[in-house]
Amino acid sequence: MLLPHQPLQDVAVVPPQRAHSREEAGPWHAEAVCRRDEAGLFFAPSKEPTAARLAREEAAKRVCARCPVMIECREHALVQPEPYGVWGGLTAAERRVVLARRRRRETELQRSARQLPAAG
Repeated sequence: MLLPHQPLQDVAVVPPQRAHSREEAGPWHAEAVCRRDEAGLFFAPSKEPTAARLAREEAAKRVCARCPVMIECREHALVQPEPYGVWGGLTAAERRVVLARRRRRETELQRSARQLPAAG
């Protein structure tokens, strides 16, 4: 169960039941737990009060936490990028933070690579 005080990295643990290759099993979304849940849990209705939104998002994250394809779902939402909803256990705002961190890390790596002297 995902608790409100639980850090995001705790949610990203790959479930142990994954022994076969995703390519052999078909598209990742075919195994998504959310396919069996109400879609409204993952996407906000218009003018949703903050308390209701937070409760709905936590409920969606609990569904994601038990999903065998959470990592694939999250990566899909980050690569697309998906602008709305809970995907792979992250809200749109949380995904924006992850993307900003990735961009900073890539920039730092590029900067470091340019500063290394050429071998030869």
